[in-house]
Amino acid sequence: MAARHEEIAEELRRAIDREDYTVGSLLPAETELAAHYGVSRGTVRQAVAALAAEGLIGSRQGARRVVLAGRRGQSFTELCSFARWAQAMGREASGHVLSSAYRPATPEDSARLQLPPGAPVLHILRVRGLDGERVLLERTVYADWIAPAVERIEPECPSVTQRLYQDEGLVFAYGEHLIDAVAAGAQDAELLGVRRTSPLLRVRRLTTTREGRPVEWSDDRYRADAVSFSVHNSTGINALARKTGPAMG
Repeated sequence: MAARHEEIAEELRRAIDREDYTVGSLLPAETELAAHYGVSRGTVRQAVAALAAEGLIGSRQGARRVVLAGRRGQSFTELCSFARWAQAMGREASGHVLSSAYRPATPEDSARLQLPPGAPVLHILRVRGLDGERVLLERTVYADWIAPAVERIEPECPSVTQRLYQDEGLVFAYGEHLIDAVAAGAQDAELLGVRRTSPLLRVRRLTTTREGRPVEWSDDRYRADAVSFSVHNSTGINALARKTGPAMG
């Protein structure tokens, strides 16, 4: 059972999600929150400290806390699947495998997945959607040792990560992300419903187990009008987050 301060922190997160407290507004004072939840100020301090550590509110002591960000973004400081991120926003994630084939590992595959050159690796092209709208193309290469389990997953499965955990007990524990922008080629443009050369946000990621064993590496391309990335800075955190909506300067 969650501790009381954790429950209060989650209630405040949901209130921020609902925009009961919008970005730039102030949370009630600690005394008000304590009275509202029927707890001590110390319990409230623990709850708001958790939100401050996440970058949702300001961390200044002795004053009402200002709301710095909504929780609609998924921080890259936490390894989280596309489906879980969508679910946290109240959106419905979908996935569909467009192609699946074994190929000999290229030198890049071998280096990233720590496999011998020529080892059979599984290449999957998958399109992802939010509420039925295509927003992401994933070109994923799976290591030979996990590829058969991935093949057994139905093409429409919304969360491969969750299924691999349920079926194989596999935990995606660590991820490395390299983010840049690319122009949509002919295939990307057709599959995402954008014009050729339209800007796409690309995330190249490598995911490993707790033991550091590479599971997959992927080239993910997001429609720039559907997903953006934001950085929330403070003296305590520097959290990069994935968000829906157009990018903002």
